[in-house]
Amino acid sequence: MNPISVVLIEDHDLTRVGMRMSLQQHSDVSVVGEAATGTEGLKLVETHQPDVAIVDIGLPDIDGIEITRRIKEQPADDRKTRVLILTLRDNEQIVLAAFGAGADSYCMKDVSSNNLIEAIQVTHEGNSWIDPAIAGVVLQKTRQTGAVNGIGGEPETVKISAAAPEYNQIIEAYPLTERELEVLQLIVEGCSNAVIAERLYITVGTVKTHVRNILNKLCADDRTQAAVRALRSGLVH
Repeated sequence: MNPISVVLIEDHDLTRVGMRMSLQQHSDVSVVGEAATGTEGLKLVETHQPDVAIVDIGLPDIDGIEITRRIKEQPADDRKTRVLILTLRDNEQIVLAAFGAGADSYCMKDVSSNNLIEAIQVTHEGNSWIDPAIAGVVLQKTRQTGAVNGIGGEPETVKISAAAPEYNQIIEAYPLTERELEVLQLIVEGCSNAVIAERLYITVGTVKTHVRNILNKLCADDRTQAAVRALRSGLVH
């Protein structure tokens, strides 16, 4: 299996170098380029078409939200790169703006090396990795809006307490097992795969299998959407 190709866009030299050195210790990740500005970063993304772009939200020339938007503007057939936002701030407006621009995952800068690797892997697989520090912001917003497709788009006004009929039909057709419900509850709480594995005394590989089954059964594109649908259907609280 080819390593996950990564472009790192971060203006703080020590943070960027430290992150690159950390990632280089893992054979399943390959840093194919790094940039200190948004302009340079976009050129690298266009040149290398990496699997994942790690983008600092507070760049000096073009902010991470605009970079995310430009990356996601590529036609769907050509679009390969997924975006992992990196930031020191957990401000609600910034978090929601990032997801609204199309960010796939959101990471705080003090993330551990192991969690960063997991975030990259989860993002590359097409799912969303949300730092526990900001998971509450995302879930609170989805509870308020009832947005089905993540943070972006026009919010719906379906109350979480009222089970949505279309989701009930999905759940009736593809019921979740007791273990999958336990995993789903921890996803809603913002737990990473590693934390879920530790809580339930199972391997990370088993957690990933459960997460994949949950996404399939809920017809969800990622963990965030699964959490929203679980809350709206009354599966978890």
